[in-house]
Amino acid sequence: MVDVKEELPQTFSVKYLGWREARGLWGVKHTRKPVDSMVAAAKTPGATPLTMMSLLVTTEGCTLYSPNSRKPFPIETISYGVQDLVYTRVFCMIVVRDAGDTRNPFECHGFVCESRTSARRLTYCLATAFADYSARVRGSGGHGTRVWDPPKFAVDLRTPEELRADIRADSEA
Repeated sequence: MVDVKEELPQTFSVKYLGWREARGLWGVKHTRKPVDSMVAAAKTPGATPLTMMSLLVTTEGCTLYSPNSRKPFPIETISYGVQDLVYTRVFCMIVVRDAGDTRNPFECHGFVCESRTSARRLTYCLATAFADYSARVRGSGGHGTRVWDPPKFAVDLRTPEELRADIRADSEA
């Protein structure tokens, strides 16, 4: 496991790809199809160009700022974050909209970062936010106010190359 702790808060310049339903709580297997779909939609001829926005990462979660709006992603609703292994400038995260929802409650949100390094740093920042949240939950002796159960979350800190090797090993088994 990589032990990297980023200073928070940090702001990243991103282009918001949007969101698609995800089929599970965490893992690249649940972000692959949504990210492919979002990237394909963004590349479609005639698609509305993606605009630059700011994504603020704090110990409380992530907030996406556009010129006219603000979209918060509270830390207790984020279950997973990863730098995409195909589109290495893309950072994505799975958000649980409502665990009691009878429909699929998982959303995969995608962001195009300025560089591969920026996507990696964003992943590390979310890991730092998760670590802080986990410490607060342990300190309170409870499970916090997560909207989903079990109270677990994951940030995949493996590089895209390491993720590809792991996927290849799983498919050969």
